[in-house]
Amino acid sequence: MGAEDPDGFPADGEGPVRPVTVEPFQVAVHAVTNAQFAEFTEATGYVTDAERFGWSYVFAGFLPGSLRKDSPRPDAAPWWCGVRGASWQHPEGPGSTVEERLDHPAVHVSWHDAVAFCRWSGTRLPTEAEWEYAARGGLERKRFAWGDELAPGGEHRCNIWQGQFPVKNTVEDGYRGTAPVDAFPPNGFGLHNVAGNVWEWCADWWGVDHSAAANRNPTGPAEGTSKVMRGGSYLCHDSYCNRYRVAARTSNTPDSSSGNLGFRVAS
Repeated sequence: MGAEDPDGFPADGEGPVRPVTVEPFQVAVHAVTNAQFAEFTEATGYVTDAERFGWSYVFAGFLPGSLRKDSPRPDAAPWWCGVRGASWQHPEGPGSTVEERLDHPAVHVSWHDAVAFCRWSGTRLPTEAEWEYAARGGLERKRFAWGDELAPGGEHRCNIWQGQFPVKNTVEDGYRGTAPVDAFPPNGFGLHNVAGNVWEWCADWWGVDHSAAANRNPTGPAEGTSKVMRGGSYLCHDSYCNRYRVAARTSNTPDSSSGNLGFRVAS
């Protein structure tokens, strides 16, 4: 588990490379879809964090000029806009819909929302170690879920940003935003889109101090303020965030949501 990649982010706690054992587990072959999340909310009446707060983060390039102008932006990541009315049902805010994206991953889903879905479906979020084991697809010490080349033979294997971020996306992989959950070939274990498309929540609290010693069924720190996210998203680009590498990781607070954040389930 982990990496010591020269293009990685040591401050993220990607290393050291360490032997990890996980017990047998099951994991979904793809992220939870809009259709699946709709079934959950219709059955339970669940209201997501984004719906309760009344807003969520949307990539600025997806918004009409007026909405982009009127929506606040975080200084550290000005390509995001805090859009009132943005939620899993309205991914780009008022007027947008998932009707034509039922096979796309549900987004604007917080860690709390993902856990609520898991309780309803009799599943759970994967631990970070389980997620990485599954994402590697049986390969060892490879940069990506399919090997060391990002686009072997010129074939795009994931939905990430091509071009100049954040101003021009050439869409060479075919998708400007989210893609269907099974849009790209699966890895060696049959999992789709473990790189790119949407970030995926894990069960673990965030921590960056890892031992090089062997570990069995690690579950992360006992407490914290942020939860682990894995896999990267359609907004990742080599110029600033090549976190579609299989060992890459980041985090967010459990109530956070955005248009590039979803989850897959395990058991």
